[in-house]
Amino acid sequence: MEKILHKNLYVNGINMHIAEIGEGPAVLFLHGFPELWYSWRHQMLSLSSKGYRTIAPDLRGYGDTDVPPYATSYTAFHIVGDLVALLDALGLDQAFLVGHDWGAVMAWYFCLFRPDRIKALVNTSVVFHPRSPSRKPVPSLRARFGDDYYICRFQ
Repeated sequence: MEKILHKNLYVNGINMHIAEIGEGPAVLFLHGFPELWYSWRHQMLSLSSKGYRTIAPDLRGYGDTDVPPYATSYTAFHIVGDLVALLDALGLDQAFLVGHDWGAVMAWYFCLFRPDRIKALVNTSVVFHPRSPSRKPVPSLRARFGDDYYICRFQ
């Protein structure tokens, strides 16, 4: 793990912590809830040894990345904006995108909003499910899975 480099970049109005290792085509990893870049450490080491540049940020509000004080600062537009600005700051036109859980949801939105910046998408655990304006996410999850569902438990 000591080979993984850490740095903070100012992107989209926040300081974002990233972990990075390797050279070659870029792979951007998006962690789930309530995780950090660290969730991807094994994949980063493996893919970097195969000739890829691997990048895993702590997403907005997580880990060593800034935590804006207002809930309205955490929309998909903000998070995708952070990621586009991150690619810009790293001098990358495109990246392979890998998401898990909450990161997979944001990866879907990234591909919808900015398909020009993504070479390919790999998501684990979350299929694309468009948000319904007539239902709020947490009450819908609570009704379907109960209060012990991990997202409901953190509310």
